Amino acid sequence: MNAMEIREILNYLPHRFPFLMIDRVLSYEPGKRIVAIKNVAINEPYFQGHFPGNPVMPGVMILESLAQAAGILSFLSLKRDSMQNLLYYFVGIDRARFKKLVLPGDQLRLDVTMTRQMHGIAKFNAVATVGDTVVTEADLLCTLREE
Repeated sequence: MNAMEIREILNYLPHRFPFLMIDRVLSYEPGKRIVAIKNVAINEPYFQGHFPGNPVMPGVMILESLAQAAGILSFLSLKRDSMQNLLYYFVGIDRARFKKLVLPGDQLRLDVTMTRQMHGIAKFNAVATVGDTVVTEADLLCTLREE
């Protein structure tokens, strides 16, 4: 069971504030699964407009958090010394379901399992929970490109 702090996460993701959506990796197994955390804070920029007086984390941002966890898992699975010049792109979302609102103060647990990898495209089953409650589920498709 491996874990990862923010400094190491920054080595695997090109994202930075305000678009970095992973705060900590609790565990990972390259080629198989990652469990990460996103702390949802009231000072997130999207809460200013979504929705004033009733802040709700946009579903697309939950999906982005799951995709970033999938990206880290993919990079860890490559077993390369450097991620320089590599970018991981979201290319598809299937069966996305939003089951409960995510509010400021919640902690998203992002559980992503790699289910298939073929011809440069990886498929993931992704589940976000708050506590014991599933808030979002989706199948994600991502591809790696050298830039």
